[in-house]
Amino acid sequence: MVLNDEKRKNKAYPKRHGGKGRTPADPAAIAPEKPGLRARQAAAKILAAVIDRRTPLDGMLDLENGNVAYRQLGDADRALVRAILNTALRHLPRIEAILDTLVGTPLPEGARALHHVLTVAAAQILYLDVPDHSAVDLAVEQAQLDPRNRRFASLTNAVLRRLSREKASHLTATRAVSVIPAWFHERLVAVYGKEHAARIGEALLEPSAIDLTVKSDPEGWAARLGGRVLPTGSVRLPAASGAIPALEGFEAGQWWVQDAAASLPAKLFHDLAGKRVADLCAAPGGKTAQLALAGAKVTALDQSGNRLKRLIGNLERLDLSVEAVEANMADYRPEELFDAVLLDAPCSSTGTIRRHPDVLWTKGPEDIDKLARLQERLLRHALTLVKPGGELVFSNCSLDPGEGEDMVARVLADNPDWRIQPVEPADWPGLESAVSPRGEFRTTPAMLPATDSHAGGVDGFYAVLLRRNN
Repeated sequence: MVLNDEKRKNKAYPKRHGGKGRTPADPAAIAPEKPGLRARQAAAKILAAVIDRRTPLDGMLDLENGNVAYRQLGDADRALVRAILNTALRHLPRIEAILDTLVGTPLPEGARALHHVLTVAAAQILYLDVPDHSAVDLAVEQAQLDPRNRRFASLTNAVLRRLSREKASHLTATRAVSVIPAWFHERLVAVYGKEHAARIGEALLEPSAIDLTVKSDPEGWAARLGGRVLPTGSVRLPAASGAIPALEGFEAGQWWVQDAAASLPAKLFHDLAGKRVADLCAAPGGKTAQLALAGAKVTALDQSGNRLKRLIGNLERLDLSVEAVEANMADYRPEELFDAVLLDAPCSSTGTIRRHPDVLWTKGPEDIDKLARLQERLLRHALTLVKPGGELVFSNCSLDPGEGEDMVARVLADNPDWRIQPVEPADWPGLESAVSPRGEFRTTPAMLPATDSHAGGVDGFYAVLLRRNN
């Protein structure tokens, strides 16, 4: 039977939702949505927000207030989006170098969205257990459905198919490309040297470990949970240990999750039993719990009431009690000075790149400088809260000495009644290399090598013990 033009159009492109038949120019009308497409679209949108708008990844992956496209996905697709994003961000300089080679001439300014589509697909082809044909097909579909990218659909297909055929050679060719952005790689080389900077970059590619701080008997808990005891006294769990709340000891409050490096600052104090101690930026409470466990009478400050509620809830599970005070520490004036103060200050978080690979793409040199100035103001105020003869530990999870050694030296130069109480390398077997000549702690993700069953590395941390003269 011969159909007239109108009937032929409506048969080939059926009505949807009671509307008129769509035209052949609308690819969305040709076929049902392909499985996995929305996950790739969400990944590309979120990647664009991280790279182009410097939006932190954690907020966009929040299930209550995060990216709408992500929140609308099912559990399996959300897990895939997280895997794609973390993989793409960890390998981004290498992925971009490969795409530059394959595309040849730079994409026009208006094709920035296409760049993220290609990056998402390349991450799957190069590093994830996703069928190459699926990654290619869905990327081409994304390009066709986006008016900005439709003219590049053939290019997308050609580039990604070639990548699929040649991925082994491209992976070899980019092995020497640092996975750390150029601006931060230069800073790392200047501070740690080329070899150590390269090891930090490679550590970024390894899965981060889960470490526990235990109330007592780390050897016993390591045996029960199949973990190993680290030089910090933390228990490192083996890979695939399962859901944390389901592990033995969680409900009983026998331990809490805390990176091994993050457990160091609170351990630098001398005997705290019965002493009044302030934790000035306390939430989420891992270090607060350490201080309380050491027998201190802890005042935990945080300017966020919601964060303090979470801290209190965490400590209740651990059967530990502290005084919680909602206050901005910069304005805090206690009636009585403290025997000791812990200031784990806000920082650039560059030491946490194993867990948060977006940090180096959402921060820049100006952020480090700005945060160093903030830390200096906070430290100068914190010094005024300590009794003569008392102690103060300053720490943060930055790898940059501008937020650590350099800033502390500047503050001490103006406060002659304060001095560094050096950490002795001999007291920290296995971490001797983390102790500087001045006796400060400086860990990097390249420390603590992996074993057959346990991941290596720790967060990058700076910590120093300061003592006030009597």
